[in-house]
Amino acid sequence: MNTYEKYKDSGTEWIGDIPEHWDKRRFKYCFDLVSEKSKDDLPKIGLENIESWTGKFIKTNSQFEGDGGVFKKNDILYGKLRPYLAKVYLADFEGKAVGDIFIFRCKEDLHPKFGNNLILSKNFIEITNSSTFGSKMPRVSWEFISNLIIPIPPTKEEQKTIANYLDKKTLEIDQLISEKKYLVELYQEEKTAIINQAITKGINPNVKLKDSGIEWLGFIPEHWEIGRVKNICKVRQGLQIPIDKRLNTKEEDSLEYITIKSINNPSDAKQYILNPSKNVICFKDDILMARTGATGVPITGVEGVFHNNFFLIDYNRKTVEKMFLYYYLKSSLIYEYLLLVAGTTTIPDLNHDSFYSTPFFLFDKKEQIEITQYIEKESTRIDAKIFKAKKYINLLTEYKTALISEVVTGKIKVID
Repeated sequence: MNTYEKYKDSGTEWIGDIPEHWDKRRFKYCFDLVSEKSKDDLPKIGLENIESWTGKFIKTNSQFEGDGGVFKKNDILYGKLRPYLAKVYLADFEGKAVGDIFIFRCKEDLHPKFGNNLILSKNFIEITNSSTFGSKMPRVSWEFISNLIIPIPPTKEEQKTIANYLDKKTLEIDQLISEKKYLVELYQEEKTAIINQAITKGINPNVKLKDSGIEWLGFIPEHWEIGRVKNICKVRQGLQIPIDKRLNTKEEDSLEYITIKSINNPSDAKQYILNPSKNVICFKDDILMARTGATGVPITGVEGVFHNNFFLIDYNRKTVEKMFLYYYLKSSLIYEYLLLVAGTTTIPDLNHDSFYSTPFFLFDKKEQIEITQYIEKESTRIDAKIFKAKKYINLLTEYKTALISEVVTGKIKVID
């Protein structure tokens, strides 16, 4: 990487040294804060339309209320709520920004693309995030941002050269990231296909097949019998515990409260239930089925008091292998079926009868174990590939973020 011949101390810790010929100015002398409102019929944009860290626009069908602030092409939209999300967008159309968005307009001697890259840089995001106020809805203030010292190349031509370089390099990196993400999708599709094949056809390629009589399941091994979930299990539904009956700290004779939210957010503060009924206690070896909220998703490996949104599947352990049942329910074929029978309302709700009527195959437990072992072996192989690809994506993303910060603060010299 090229560097400039001479540097000077910027006097600002988050910037460090900058090229000797660069300027340092307060943010408010480089950008204007736009506060113009309008009732004109212009396209609206909210925070959900701005992708974190990429500066990309995301189309949604949301209908935003309020007049919003008017922005023009080449204005910079900056999400002031939770600035660590790095929602920064260089507008390529005229519209109205609704919600917690600052609209910055570059002054005459500042190139918009350079300004956008500077605001999107990791160093800038971190310094603004460090100033936020409000614990639940942290926001950065204009007063703080406006007085920040920022590094500025002295001419728009040099700024443009830097912006063009970053356009080219970030496009190359984004293409590599897209390729790896597509590869991850292919791996996940392969894993889904393997599970679907194994739980409906078994793993013996030479086995004789017969028509299951169920169109979406197709042919199954000749020696398998078609049954229903009700033939192998009973279900227990959890409880909706009132908020004032939940504990925020664990006490003797209390158990963790298992909810959709707690499973999806394991790092969040936990809640506990004191002296729960045995009927709503689950153990790590049990299987839960989300009946609403995450309808059709099986869960295992959790322990505590389970919420009303779950069924606990009390299956016949003598004839059914736990992990075969788990993978069966986890397969995309069964998941799509469960969503269908749960209804097409805004929040699908799986009832007892619909779950009991779900098809299930009856055959020797030894073969169920063999199928389970095959699925786990293949899943491990594919998961290793997915992990490697995601690790590469993370490295590319980190490199892109670091590159932008290094270039806009002059640590790397850009040659036209």
